[in-house]
Amino acid sequence: MLDFVAHGLLGWSWWKIILYTLVMTHITIIGVTVYLHRHQAHRALDLHPIASHFFRLWLWLTTGMVTGQWTAIHRKHHAKCETDEDPHSPQTRGIWKVLLEGAELYRIEAKNKQTLKKYGQGTPTDWLERYVYAKHVLLGIIIMALINLSLFGIVGISVWAIQMLWIPFWAAGVVNGLGHFWGYRNFNCLDASTNLFPLGILIGGEELHNNHHTYATSAKLSNKWYEFDIGWMYIKIMTACRLAKVKRIAPILTLARRKSAPDFDTLHAILANRYEVMARYAKTINQVYRQELAQLKKLNAHEKYALIKGAHKWIHKDEAGLNEPQKQQLIQIFSSSQSLQTYYQLRIELVQIWDRSHASRDQLLSHLQNWCYRAEQSGIYALREFSYHLCRYT
Repeated sequence: MLDFVAHGLLGWSWWKIILYTLVMTHITIIGVTVYLHRHQAHRALDLHPIASHFFRLWLWLTTGMVTGQWTAIHRKHHAKCETDEDPHSPQTRGIWKVLLEGAELYRIEAKNKQTLKKYGQGTPTDWLERYVYAKHVLLGIIIMALINLSLFGIVGISVWAIQMLWIPFWAAGVVNGLGHFWGYRNFNCLDASTNLFPLGILIGGEELHNNHHTYATSAKLSNKWYEFDIGWMYIKIMTACRLAKVKRIAPILTLARRKSAPDFDTLHAILANRYEVMARYAKTINQVYRQELAQLKKLNAHEKYALIKGAHKWIHKDEAGLNEPQKQQLIQIFSSSQSLQTYYQLRIELVQIWDRSHASRDQLLSHLQNWCYRAEQSGIYALREFSYHLCRYT
């Protein structure tokens, strides 16, 4: 009896228990990212009932989360991102609040019936959900605790505790907190989302959070060639086994033969890929910026050099995203650099392609063609090359 209490039914060594714990928590992470996030919240893929019910049962046992609640809260996060109504934005609530108390913020929002009603549409409402998973939340995690106790004895309590803390720490804390506070950005989307790491392994691909907020309905979270989304890998395996069907992924820009001017095919590609186009345009400023600094350094224009060098972190942003001191500094920069002023003005005009929702296709194409002509005649090599590249989008 004492041996059973100490070692459980399996009597495993410590390294086997650690491996078991890592496998169990990894399956939980996959359940959250594939089932709750990509399937339920964003409808980026369909899951076979076998896969769907497996994840529902697994998450009931290992997290106690209710599908409708999680989905509603996440959808509200996207709808109200970085505002006071965002359930867990570090931009409004503070990074430490979200990082350390993310699970508590989730529980508070789960009590908001208006949130659940407005944003929880289309989630499971069958008998199992109503009378088992949603009604007896504590029962699932108690069953999981008893399973771990039976398998490993008293050590099973530690295994169970790690399982219970895994999602609150990694998802509610790290993704919701650091994913809107620290990291790199592929796309200058309207919120503060960031990619934590290019390798999305620990949190099922959720590390690529800026990519997700840019293309929220994409089943694939990786975007650049150097990024890896392990959740997408599992989706591909499930698709091969006919357990999943991908509905949407982020659009991919391809290049056609070089054309002298944009056509309707070019226009369609640009309209469908706003953030990708603007991300590539932002890279052109690096060339303009470096050339301008090199020229000022050569001329020993130290004051102008210092003025421009201090703006490298924000000069590529929309003016609406700049604070007042930055806006004032931008005026000074324009008076010192004709190249940067031209770049910034053409950026504003390029964005107008997406803002002119009332314009006809012919008007938009005319605007795009005129923009490309002005970029090519600017005398700035980086802008001319971007225009040539733009014409080839398809």
